[in-house]
Amino acid sequence: MTELRKIFYVEDQEDIQMVARVALEAIGGYEVRICSSGEQALEEVEAFEPDIILLDVMMPGMDGPSTLLEMKKISALDNIPVAFMTAKIQPSEVSEYIALGAVDVISKPFDPMTLSDQVMKIWQAHCNT
Repeated sequence: MTELRKIFYVEDQEDIQMVARVALEAIGGYEVRICSSGEQALEEVEAFEPDIILLDVMMPGMDGPSTLLEMKKISALDNIPVAFMTAKIQPSEVSEYIALGAVDVISKPFDPMTLSDQVMKIWQAHCNT
Protein backbone atom coordinates (compact mmCIF):
# COMPACT_ATOMS: atom_id res chain seq x y z
CA MET A 1 0.00 0.00 0.00
CA THR A 2 1.27 3.46 -0.80
CA GLU A 3 1.71 6.06 1.90
CA LEU A 4 -0.71 8.92 2.56
CA ARG A 5 1.31 12.06 1.87
CA LYS A 6 -0.73 14.63 -0.04
CA ILE A 7 -4.11 16.02 0.98
CA PHE A 8 -6.17 18.30 -1.25
CA TYR A 9 -8.71 20.36 0.74
CA VAL A 10 -11.44 22.54 -0.75
CA GLU A 11 -12.83 25.04 1.78
CA ASP A 12 -14.08 28.59 1.28
CA GLN A 13 -13.66 29.87 4.87
CA GLU A 14 -10.17 31.14 5.67
CA ASP A 15 -10.35 30.46 9.42
CA ILE A 16 -11.23 26.81 8.78
CA GLN A 17 -8.49 26.58 6.13
CA MET A 18 -5.96 27.84 8.65
CA VAL A 19 -6.99 25.38 11.39
CA ALA A 20 -7.09 22.47 8.94
CA ARG A 21 -3.66 23.36 7.55
CA VAL A 22 -2.13 23.34 11.04
CA ALA A 23 -3.94 20.11 11.92
CA LEU A 24 -2.86 18.30 8.76
CA GLU A 25 0.64 19.75 8.20
CA ALA A 26 2.00 20.45 11.69
CA ILE A 27 0.25 17.63 13.54
CA GLY A 28 -0.20 15.09 10.74
CA GLY A 29 2.93 15.83 8.73
CA TYR A 30 1.10 15.87 5.40
CA GLU A 31 1.59 18.08 2.37
CA VAL A 32 -1.62 20.07 1.99
CA ARG A 33 -3.00 22.10 -0.93
CA ILE A 34 -6.01 24.24 -0.08
CA CYS A 35 -8.39 25.72 -2.62
CA SER A 36 -11.08 28.26 -1.81
CA SER A 37 -13.63 27.22 -4.42
CA GLY A 38 -14.80 24.30 -6.51
CA GLU A 39 -13.71 26.09 -9.64
CA GLN A 40 -10.18 26.61 -8.31
CA ALA A 41 -10.07 22.99 -7.16
CA LEU A 42 -10.89 21.69 -10.64
CA GLU A 43 -8.04 23.79 -12.06
CA GLU A 44 -5.44 22.58 -9.54
CA VAL A 45 -6.35 19.08 -8.34
CA GLU A 46 -4.86 17.04 -11.18
CA ALA A 47 -1.45 18.76 -11.08
CA PHE A 48 -1.20 18.30 -7.28
CA GLU A 49 -1.77 14.51 -7.55
CA PRO A 50 -3.41 14.12 -4.12
CA ASP A 51 -3.72 10.87 -2.19
CA ILE A 52 -7.07 11.99 -0.74
CA ILE A 53 -9.47 14.88 -1.35
CA LEU A 54 -11.46 16.66 1.36
CA LEU A 55 -14.41 18.75 0.19
CA ASP A 56 -16.53 21.30 2.03
CA VAL A 57 -20.22 20.86 1.16
CA MET A 58 -21.49 24.43 1.37
CA MET A 59 -19.49 26.87 -0.75
CA PRO A 60 -20.58 29.83 -2.86
CA GLY A 61 -20.71 29.19 -6.58
CA MET A 62 -19.89 25.53 -7.10
CA ASP A 63 -20.74 23.59 -3.93
CA GLY A 64 -19.00 20.43 -2.75
CA PRO A 65 -21.38 17.91 -4.35
CA SER A 66 -21.16 19.73 -7.71
CA THR A 67 -17.37 19.83 -7.40
CA LEU A 68 -17.27 16.09 -6.72
CA LEU A 69 -19.43 15.37 -9.79
CA GLU A 70 -17.04 17.42 -11.94
CA MET A 71 -13.99 15.70 -10.40
CA LYS A 72 -15.49 12.34 -11.35
CA LYS A 73 -15.03 13.35 -15.01
CA ILE A 74 -11.23 13.54 -14.51
CA SER A 75 -9.87 10.03 -15.10
CA ALA A 76 -6.64 10.75 -13.17
CA LEU A 77 -8.78 11.01 -10.00
CA ASP A 78 -10.59 7.67 -10.45
CA ASN A 79 -8.87 5.96 -7.52
CA ILE A 80 -8.55 8.98 -5.21
CA PRO A 81 -10.90 8.81 -2.22
CA VAL A 82 -13.04 11.89 -1.53
CA ALA A 83 -14.51 12.73 1.87
CA PHE A 84 -16.84 15.60 2.64
CA MET A 85 -16.21 17.87 5.61
CA THR A 86 -19.47 19.45 6.73
CA ALA A 87 -21.79 20.36 9.57
CA LYS A 88 -24.64 18.86 7.52
CA ILE A 89 -24.43 15.31 8.87
CA GLN A 90 -28.02 14.10 9.15
CA PRO A 91 -28.22 10.43 8.10
CA SER A 92 -30.11 11.36 4.91
CA GLU A 93 -27.44 13.94 4.03
CA VAL A 94 -24.59 11.49 4.67
CA SER A 95 -26.36 8.88 2.52
CA GLU A 96 -26.62 11.45 -0.27
CA TYR A 97 -22.87 12.22 -0.08
CA ILE A 98 -22.00 8.52 -0.21
CA ALA A 99 -24.37 8.04 -3.16
CA LEU A 100 -22.51 10.82 -4.98
CA GLY A 101 -19.26 8.89 -4.55
CA ALA A 102 -17.76 10.16 -1.29
CA VAL A 103 -16.10 7.46 0.81
CA ASP A 104 -16.84 9.14 4.17
CA VAL A 105 -17.91 12.33 5.95
CA ILE A 106 -15.97 14.28 8.59
CA SER A 107 -18.22 16.43 10.76
CA LYS A 108 -17.56 20.09 11.41
CA PRO A 109 -16.50 21.54 13.66
CA PHE A 110 -13.65 19.03 13.63
CA ASP A 111 -11.08 18.48 16.38
CA PRO A 112 -7.72 19.78 15.06
CA MET A 113 -5.86 17.34 17.30
CA THR A 114 -7.55 14.28 15.75
CA LEU A 115 -8.25 15.46 12.18
CA SER A 116 -5.11 13.91 10.66
CA ASP A 117 -5.94 10.58 12.37
CA GLN A 118 -9.50 10.74 10.99
CA VAL A 119 -8.20 11.38 7.49
CA MET A 120 -5.67 8.53 7.81
CA LYS A 121 -8.41 6.10 8.92
CA ILE A 122 -10.61 7.08 5.97
CA TRP A 123 -7.69 6.72 3.57
CA GLN A 124 -6.67 3.32 5.00
CA ALA A 125 -10.25 2.02 4.85
CA HIS A 126 -10.50 3.05 1.20
CA CYS A 127 -7.06 1.79 0.18
CA ASN A 128 -7.40 -1.56 1.92
CA THR A 129 -10.60 -2.52 0.13
